[in-house]
Amino acid sequence: MFEDLKPHIQDLRKRLMIAVGTLIVVFICCFNFWRDIFEVIKKPIEIAFDHQVQGMLIQTAPAEGIIVALKVSFFVALGLSIPVIFWQIWEFVAPGLYKHEKKLVLPFVFFGSLMFFTGVAFAYFLAFPYAIKYILMFGNDEFTANITAANYITFFTRFILGFGIAFELPVLAYFLAKIDIITDQTLKRNFKYAIVLIFIVAAIVTPPDVLSQILMAVPLIGLYGLSILIVGFVNPEKKVEDKEEGEEGS
Repeated sequence: MFEDLKPHIQDLRKRLMIAVGTLIVVFICCFNFWRDIFEVIKKPIEIAFDHQVQGMLIQTAPAEGIIVALKVSFFVALGLSIPVIFWQIWEFVAPGLYKHEKKLVLPFVFFGSLMFFTGVAFAYFLAFPYAIKYILMFGNDEFTANITAANYITFFTRFILGFGIAFELPVLAYFLAKIDIITDQTLKRNFKYAIVLIFIVAAIVTPPDVLSQILMAVPLIGLYGLSILIVGFVNPEKKVEDKEEGEEGS
C-alpha cells in the first residue's frame, strides 16, 4: 500500500517545494520594498484617522518594526505567488482527471488568480475602508485609537485574504461543474443553507461587528448566485436531467 502512495507523496513534495521556493524568492524581493508596501497597506487607516477618528499607528515592542516588515513582506509575497500555487495544486490533482479535464489548467490558473486579486481589490478599495473607519469610530469619544502596527497588519491581512479566498467561489463552482460533481439545481436547492454558511464564514473571517460581516456576506451571496448561472451554463443538460428526476420522484 505504501508503494502505491509513494509516487503521490513524491509528487506532493515536488509541488510543495516549487510553491514554497517561489514564495521564498518573492518574499525576499518584497522585503527589500517593505516600506513602500507598508505605505499602501496603512493608507486606509490613515484616511480613517484624518476623518473623525482620534488615533495613530504606534510601536509598543522593540522588535515590532521587524515583525511588521516580515508580515508585510510575507502577505504580499503570498498574494503574488498565488498563480504558481494554483498551478501546483492543479498539477497535483491532474493525474486523477480525464484527458479533456486536464486541459483546464490554464483557465483554472488564470481565472483563479483573477478572482483572488479581484477579491483583494474589492476588499482594499471598498470593504476595508468602511470597516476600519466604523470600528475605530466606535467608542472613539471615550478613548484614543492608538493601534499597534503589528496588530493592524494582522487585522488587515486576515480581512483582505478572506475576501480573496471568498471570491474563488465561482471558479470552484465552474470546475466542479466541469467534472460533473455539482449542478445548478443542487446549488439552488441548498441556497438557504448556503446563506447561513456564508454568514458563519463572514463572522469568522471578519472582525466581530455587523458591518464587516455584511460587507463580506453580501458579495458572497452575489457570487453564489453567479455560481448558479455559471454551473447552469457549463452543464445545460444537467438542468433537464434534474427536472426529469424531480418529476419522476413526485
